[in-house]
Amino acid sequence: MSPSTLATAIDLTDMDLFAAREPYELYDEIRAHSPIWLHPETADQQEPFWLVTSHDLITKAHRMGPVLSHQTGPGRDGAGGITIADVDMGPGIMMIMTDPPDHTRYRKLVSRGFTPRMVRKLEDWLRTSSHFIIDSLDGRTEGDFVIDLASELPLVVIAEIVGVPQEDRYRLFEWTNSAIGRFDPEFQDDNDPYSPANASMDSINMTMYAQQLAEQKRRCPADDLMTQLTQAKVTMADGSVAELDDLETSLFFTLLVIAGNETTRNAITHGLLAFHEFPDQWELLRRHPELMPSAVEEILRFSSPVRYFRRTAVEDIELGGEHIAAGEKVALWYLAGNRDPEVFHDPHRFDITRTPNPHLAFGAGGAHYCLGANLAKLELGVFFEAMIARLPEIEVVGQPERLRDLQVHGIKHLPVRYGPVSSAKAA
Repeated sequence: MSPSTLATAIDLTDMDLFAAREPYELYDEIRAHSPIWLHPETADQQEPFWLVTSHDLITKAHRMGPVLSHQTGPGRDGAGGITIADVDMGPGIMMIMTDPPDHTRYRKLVSRGFTPRMVRKLEDWLRTSSHFIIDSLDGRTEGDFVIDLASELPLVVIAEIVGVPQEDRYRLFEWTNSAIGRFDPEFQDDNDPYSPANASMDSINMTMYAQQLAEQKRRCPADDLMTQLTQAKVTMADGSVAELDDLETSLFFTLLVIAGNETTRNAITHGLLAFHEFPDQWELLRRHPELMPSAVEEILRFSSPVRYFRRTAVEDIELGGEHIAAGEKVALWYLAGNRDPEVFHDPHRFDITRTPNPHLAFGAGGAHYCLGANLAKLELGVFFEAMIARLPEIEVVGQPERLRDLQVHGIKHLPVRYGPVSSAKAA
């Protein structure tokens, strides 16, 4: 397929494409012919954007810093369909949509809760929680893996870290589904499947909940991130010191809740699908549990839960021999970079012994490297450890139902047969 043919054959803003399958063969075609390619304007007049699919160029883009800006978001520049998950509520305020030095200041407010030392302190609790979640199957032999198991540990964890009462974690699940599923008929108004009305209402509900929780933490401080946010003071660029206002606190809460449970839920689900596709790797891990760290890295490479992040050039730049003008959009397509044969041997094979494994699931370094990377990897490792010990015969028995979205590589439902639940606990 030539670059000219690509322009008429491919539309990567078509959400229905991703709801049906992940088009890895298209990524291979694009990367082979044009690792950085100007995706044309689409039929519904979404503006052109640069699509970056090679591991090398994605890594170089990450190293370019603020000249490829996160901060110029949909609320400011009408970024169109390629910014589906860059919700219109916080360019320049929400941490994920800021550039240094603002990003650095905001990140410091919560980074202490995600350091390797703090994450290690959670390990025993995570292990106990994983077994408790499996115990809650309570004799069921079949079910929906996403709802029954994959969603539970991330919800329990993020509620604990942020300071949300555990009995409220299901509200977080509902709000997250609404936010990331606002273009999926399952999560929208039956009378208007693609209306964002449900997401808007749930966004309001989440904001109100965040403000009420913040007020509670001001009255009764605790050892959690929400308390930290209510007490935080930010040193601004002009040297002044300010507290977070209600909007900033609510946006922090929204980011932590959505990013803290949705991505790990999808990584766990994609991991089980990968083991289903390559059953020899499940057996290998059962025989050699010491391979768990490399297995976790391979799950993240093979099925990264985020397809891309969009950035905007703030000045004319050159990347991969192409001139990108100021104001043009650049989509760094991580799922394509993670299957780049220039970096990964036999990239479409799931291989839990793969090393080195410089995947891009958490980004490619720089200021925006995923804050929760250590926690996500620990959750994945502990949960698959528990499944190997307790559900060794778990089996996928139907097709996954994929989320209709561009940015989130999500799975809504996955039918499974659990098989016998062992009483053995992992060491």
